Amino acid sequence: MKRLAAITFVIVGIFIVSPNTAHAQQRGGNIQGLRIEFITKYLKLTQEEAPFWTLFYDYNDEVRKVRAETPDDIITTEEKVLIIRKKYRDEFKKILGSDDRVLKVFTIDRDFNNLLKAEVEKRNADKKNNK
Repeated sequence: MKRLAAITFVIVGIFIVSPNTAHAQQRGGNIQGLRIEFITKYLKLTQEEAPFWTLFYDYNDEVRKVRAETPDDIITTEEKVLIIRKKYRDEFKKILGSDDRVLKVFTIDRDFNNLLKAEVEKRNADKKNNK
């Protein structure tokens, strides 16, 4: 039930925080802010764990780069992403302290991305239906 409430909160946040603007960079910043809020809430991050974000951004950049390099080869892409996750697992654990919290990093990030994807698809379908 808490998960549903949080997902609803994020969806509402997307509508409130990211109004239709011509500035894609601004929207990206809004989405990044929502991602930070979402992950911070689920991991219950503390001020002492702030270095997590630098590491998370590095991880996220590497994953994004791999996905951009091999968009048509899902198996190769996922193999490379798995290698990146293994690489960052120990570094995340140094900051977060437990394997459970490290695993949550990956699942929470995936959940957020899936939520965004669903929202984009919904908005595109709504646009198409309103034409």
